[in-house]
Amino acid sequence: MPRYKLTIEYDGTGLVGWQRQENGMSVQQAIEEAIAAFTGDTIRIRGAGRTDAGVHATGQVAHVDLAREWDADTVREATNVHLREHAVAILTAERVTEEFDARFSAVKRHYLYRIIDRRTPLALERHHAWHVRHRLDTDAMHEAAQAFLGKHDFTTFRASQCQAKSPIKTLDAFCVERSGDVINLTYSARSFLHNQVRSMVGTLKLVGEGKWTAGDLKSALDAADRTRCGPVCPPDGLYLARVDY
Repeated sequence: MPRYKLTIEYDGTGLVGWQRQENGMSVQQAIEEAIAAFTGDTIRIRGAGRTDAGVHATGQVAHVDLAREWDADTVREATNVHLREHAVAILTAERVTEEFDARFSAVKRHYLYRIIDRRTPLALERHHAWHVRHRLDTDAMHEAAQAFLGKHDFTTFRASQCQAKSPIKTLDAFCVERSGDVINLTYSARSFLHNQVRSMVGTLKLVGEGKWTAGDLKSALDAADRTRCGPVCPPDGLYLARVDY
């Protein structure tokens, strides 16, 4: 069966997340139904990462096996026609070998989290950034974030329902940068634990507020104790930006 690699953009607002669920429309279901509408196939797609409800993507990747050969551009265009009622779009479709797996072939995943720290409410950016009403110290946040780099036991920053076999992960990059009222937090690793990103960002906000020091964050990480984690930040500002293969 011919296999296709799909690069996907979506607005997670109002969706229940990437994975199919019984309580609402997911990104996976929307794409599967769109592909089925033009191919007549009953298919399942595999994504590179399972984003939660409200999380967005500018470069999610999935693969799908179809019953017959289609031109890659046709797969992209026809799927997008049937996705028009959803805030989901196929950016590219590529023919790949059967050895390619969107999840297991990935060598690095890149995420972006956006914070806007201004007093006035968000209008255009509502549901697309975390609104913080007071100014954060981004230099302190960036300095503290460097403690996350390298190989660590991230139990402190792992959801209690996380199904990963091990809490050990290696973080390759973590950068905090400001542009006006917008704070961009970018980070990269081969894989992440459930809620690891949102837990790290929520804890870094405490540093930005002056409530925690870089030493407090490092102590929480070393403790490998979920009760030492700061608050988990909302999903609105989180984006799966890119997956490398």
